Amino acid sequence: MPPSRTTHPDDEPDPDRTSPHRNRNPAESFGSDADRYDRARPRYPRALVDRVVAASPGPDVLDVGVGTGIAARQFQAAGCRVLGVDVDARMADLARRTGVEAEVAAFEEWDPAGRTFDAVIAAQTWHWVDPVAGAANAARVLRQGGRLAVFWNVFDPAPDVREAFDEVHRRVLPDAPLNPWAGPPLTAYEPLSSRAVDGMRQTGAFDAPEQWRHDWEHVYTRDQWLDQLPTHGGNSQLPQATLRELLTGIGAAVDALGGGFTMRYATVTVTATRTGAA
Repeated sequence: MPPSRTTHPDDEPDPDRTSPHRNRNPAESFGSDADRYDRARPRYPRALVDRVVAASPGPDVLDVGVGTGIAARQFQAAGCRVLGVDVDARMADLARRTGVEAEVAAFEEWDPAGRTFDAVIAAQTWHWVDPVAGAANAARVLRQGGRLAVFWNVFDPAPDVREAFDEVHRRVLPDAPLNPWAGPPLTAYEPLSSRAVDGMRQTGAFDAPEQWRHDWEHVYTRDQWLDQLPTHGGNSQLPQATLRELLTGIGAAVDALGGGFTMRYATVTVTATRTGAA
């Protein structure tokens, strides 16, 4: 996928599809409002950034699907030198304006020109990359002992929040192929993690993949939540009238929750160390 993005269930194609990386249309819509994306999307837990940095042999990081540079700037703040790669020139341009070096290419086709790195990361993007080709390309640019870490922010809402949003989605988008609030979002992300694990294993270039989880929370006002919703992949492709109806309904739901709410997140990571085997 293009940019570094925060994973929300409705960011993604149906996680049950066998090859989500073959359907990049939702992913390539994010650049239509890159400023909003950068402003509204949540960041990643500092504990995760610190853990990846500590587990890598040096400070050189490649960010696959850098987007507007959300994750890249966090790794820069932790002392890393970051190069980003993204398929969307609009997102990469914003990343450059925020101080992140970024090149435009699909990762499967990107030419590293002999450069190597201590870590390859992908924030909200690995499902848009062929899991085997992506892992193989990561192995080629990683120094021995380098770390591949792909991660997603996943909503883990309280029951009252999920039920309120589910009702709105069912009413406004009754024929949508994926309702992100119909069930536990973490369950929907298990296939994405499994594909990432399988891709790393198939290369023969990594040790046994690990799965990490970091739980955290963010308090949203009504306006902050509504600012974020149009940046989600499924929502960004809705007709404007439908999007307005969705925003109106969700806004009313947040008002009924007291004008704001706490969203619980789980950041799920699949990670492995580059060995000298391949």
